[in-house]
Amino acid sequence: MFRKIDTFLLCLIVTIIIATVFPCTGNGVKFFQDLAVFVIGLMFFFQGARLSRRAIIEGMINWRIHLAILTCTFVAFPVIGTGFHALFPQALSADTWTGLLFLCCLPSTVQSSIAFTSIGQGNVAAAICSATMSNILGIFITPILTGLVVHHSAATQGGVTSIMLQLLLPFMLGQMAQPWIGPWVHRYRQLVSLSDRGSILIVVYTAFSEAVTQGLWHRVPPLQIGYILLADSILLFLVLVLTTFGSRLLGFSRRDEVAIVFCGSKKTLASGVPMANVLFAGPMVGIIVLPLMIYHQLQLFVCATLARRYARSAPDAKARDIAHQT
Repeated sequence: MFRKIDTFLLCLIVTIIIATVFPCTGNGVKFFQDLAVFVIGLMFFFQGARLSRRAIIEGMINWRIHLAILTCTFVAFPVIGTGFHALFPQALSADTWTGLLFLCCLPSTVQSSIAFTSIGQGNVAAAICSATMSNILGIFITPILTGLVVHHSAATQGGVTSIMLQLLLPFMLGQMAQPWIGPWVHRYRQLVSLSDRGSILIVVYTAFSEAVTQGLWHRVPPLQIGYILLADSILLFLVLVLTTFGSRLLGFSRRDEVAIVFCGSKKTLASGVPMANVLFAGPMVGIIVLPLMIYHQLQLFVCATLARRYARSAPDAKARDIAHQT
């Protein structure tokens, strides 16, 4: 797992370096902007084609766990983020704060939430349903939340329409095509996963190229990146504490707790970068996605450690689940 995480992190770093040294200019800007729109649409098309409808229907039965996860994703995160901003308004630059607040408005991840829930021997069916529901609802909720939290008018006015056309429409087309291409997508899921990651790298290169030409690294010095890392770390710590002890106080079983912790604390890079590309002006995107990229790596490393700890404690936790059910 760490090898894969490190590989993608390395690819992101290399992409940023290439964009810094060789940013796209002239006609290349329009080409990469159009390419980014195409690969984003393709990525959401494949997501729709590989999504199991049966898993969604089965998972929707446990509404309490879904409500807890969605509340953490779309309520607790924005509240914590705006609280940070109110207490420490000068800690980060205006664009960086926008990026951190945008991060708080994003939906959960899908693949890693399910993977870590499975490793921790949690409620995988609920994780599949909650993570998927979070991403679908995020297409509508994230632009509106971003407009409220960041006070970014474009996010509410044109953001929902743009996201529906660029993200939701391909997703729905993928769902419609699932009976014909679903088996192929599952058979070649590694190739599709590679396509997803390649799409993110293209969007990151396009965004950072525009940001570099606008003086990104003069506006975000190394000390500012350190502050972003600190803010992301505190944010992740608070959410993990909230999901862990909150699920116990609400009387959830251990299996449900694992799903709540891993689905409720995640933020999606795969959907976040495309959404930022739609919601914000080109030069801003490179700065805005920095907090998200750093948080993405933090959540993977920390949650990988937590998943293994949950897995080791699973035998002892069976008695707790039995007591909870009796």
